[in-house]
Amino acid sequence: MVNLKELSRHPESLAGGHRLCAGCGASIVVRQILMAAEHPVVAASCTGCLEVATSIYPYTAWRIPWIHSAFENVAASLSGIEAMYNSLKRQGKFPKDKRIDFIAFGGDGGTYDIGLQALSGALERGHRMLYVCYDNGAYMNTGIQRSSSTPRGAHTTTSPAGTVIPGKQQYSKNLTKIVAAHNIPYVAQAAPSNWRDLITKTKKALNMSGPTFMNVIAPCHRGWRVEVDSAIAFSRLAVESCFWPLYEIEDGRLHITYKPRVKKPLGDWLKLQGRFKHLFKPENQTILDELQDTVNQQWEKLLEQDGKVI
Repeated sequence: MVNLKELSRHPESLAGGHRLCAGCGASIVVRQILMAAEHPVVAASCTGCLEVATSIYPYTAWRIPWIHSAFENVAASLSGIEAMYNSLKRQGKFPKDKRIDFIAFGGDGGTYDIGLQALSGALERGHRMLYVCYDNGAYMNTGIQRSSSTPRGAHTTTSPAGTVIPGKQQYSKNLTKIVAAHNIPYVAQAAPSNWRDLITKTKKALNMSGPTFMNVIAPCHRGWRVEVDSAIAFSRLAVESCFWPLYEIEDGRLHITYKPRVKKPLGDWLKLQGRFKHLFKPENQTILDELQDTVNQQWEKLLEQDGKVI
């Protein structure tokens, strides 16, 4: 069982004073992930909000070895570092009894889209590393453009809600299941609102012998058009409405790690976000119904798969 007092004693690996927005969901996710690490960590980040705001020259918020990679290749960069670490051990140039863990961080733009090829390659090669996607649902760093993670109906600068289209027209891709199709040891979805679940999954992922992946929702108040201090509340609503179900796939077997006692309507999550306000006009009721039906179907499918090898 994860102990909160013990976690509070863990040295902060991401320092305060970075330039991420106040209340940024990504920074909360990263702090929780690094808090779970039990061994020295080498981290890498692709281009994105996290990288830009934590490494403004000549400063850095990272208190661990960290590297910035290009938008498309953080998984390739970190897999190269992991390969070098193994080579140095074989050559006797690094203590064989000293363990280092490797964690890559990427937003949905750098993971779902631009970096998917490098991620797929690293998973297929079998590098012992954890890849964490902090999913805020758009290219927030460059102006809130839609990504393949952006939910259907969301207003972004490249899928604007107006008289021509009612926001993004496509559904988001299921990256967690795409990664699971690589048959790696461990895949999980998590949320910072359910911190104990997130910490437990991180510890499990880091102790696997091969590549692991965690997709973590990271609310962005600028892109979602919500209050600055609402990241945890919107993370929790996403989980309680089953828009963002919490589950893990270990050695091919799926396990739901949290089941809401009372599943909340998806509208409870949507109606509080400015990016979805247009959906609550009478002419867009059909889209709201479709979104709710989709969430219901996906949740029922997960319930059917719970405890089974998929």
